[in-house]
Amino acid sequence: MVLLDKLDDAELRDWYASQAVTHGWSRAVLQHHIKTAAHTRFGTAPINFEHLLAPDASDQAQQLTKDPYVFDFLDIEPGHAERELEQSLVDKIQRTLSELGAGFSFVGRQVILTVEGEEFAIDLLFFHIEQLRYVVIELKVGKFKAEYAAQLELYVRLVEDQLRRPRHQATVGLLLCTDKNDRFVRYVLATNSQPIAVASYDLLPVAEKAALPSEAVLDRALDD
Repeated sequence: MVLLDKLDDAELRDWYASQAVTHGWSRAVLQHHIKTAAHTRFGTAPINFEHLLAPDASDQAQQLTKDPYVFDFLDIEPGHAERELEQSLVDKIQRTLSELGAGFSFVGRQVILTVEGEEFAIDLLFFHIEQLRYVVIELKVGKFKAEYAAQLELYVRLVEDQLRRPRHQATVGLLLCTDKNDRFVRYVLATNSQPIAVASYDLLPVAEKAALPSEAVLDRALDD
């Protein structure tokens, strides 16, 4: 395969070839994952799964995560609003599903669940057909805050109580934010009672983002 031949590292070629066969990646999906260095992102998001799920279940659930997620296919600019991000992900749901990973099925956007007449809206709800579990995704523009995890914890609990069936595995939550401090995230997640992962998202591929000047460099240039 020509795409794989462009990778100099034999182990990387084998990894992408194996993933492509296992998950049935198309050429476009394979190209996206190579371009966005997927091998460095799979299963790397900070989680609390190991404290709340059995070891095998924790490992399985972590396979659903990436960090960061790369949404380079979205036509939005930095400074976007959360609803704009949400709408763009839904508008390009096939590309979104490809980035989330094999097995994800879209359930809905702004899914309403109620408790004693009070309504709560889940940004994006997915069901993983291979692991038989709901995945609740909450979108935040800006740096991670502790209250974001508490909000997602509530949504996961609601899905567990109202949507999960006996044959399903435990629901997990995935918080996507613009930026985060991993040590702080892990500290916060240790206090949560529902399985949650926190990842950042980028609108540029990893290589292209790395080539951009840092914020400090831009500040010095403006000062000069």
